[in-house]
Amino acid sequence: MSNLSEAPPRRHLTARQADTVRQLLDAAVAELAASGYADLSVRHVASRAGVAAATAYTYFSSKEHLVAEVFWRRLKDLPPARSDIDPLTATVEAVKAIALLVADEPLLAEACTVAMLSDDPEVLDLRARVGLELHSRLLSALGPDADEQVMLQVAMQWAGATLYAGMGYLGYDQMAEALTSSTARILGIGESPR
Repeated sequence: MSNLSEAPPRRHLTARQADTVRQLLDAAVAELAASGYADLSVRHVASRAGVAAATAYTYFSSKEHLVAEVFWRRLKDLPPARSDIDPLTATVEAVKAIALLVADEPLLAEACTVAMLSDDPEVLDLRARVGLELHSRLLSALGPDADEQVMLQVAMQWAGATLYAGMGYLGYDQMAEALTSSTARILGIGESPR
């Protein structure tokens, strides 16, 4: 992984602005649950949040940016990878936690898959942050002497599983178990720890 540092937020927000952003993100999740990704728009989300569409567009450039931000914030809110257990188990647990991030919300999960593949510049930035966060979590779980090739394989299988589920070949609820099993195999422990 490159030596990129985490990119700064789009802008420094006042408490009021941060509250508006939170309202928009919450409204996006509610709008997705009600209407799905195809019908999602920044305007509809703004209306649900009780803010002007122009205000929403000052924070989010597109619906893809909005959904990618929901995913990013949820990822950042996960507890850190454990370092008090063996590295193999810690890595399997870390990958499973990320897989379960939106598994209980299939419409959000599908939207996240589509949004994260967008070429929107704001999404590209968030995608880089997600990659760095995944790398950081794997490094924390595996320890400072982690094999970069193993970390790359684990990250790639997570990305592939996400895309696989997004294409409808695997339910998001099934993705966590499949990722747990494949991560355990990559790490050479055969079966996933229970």
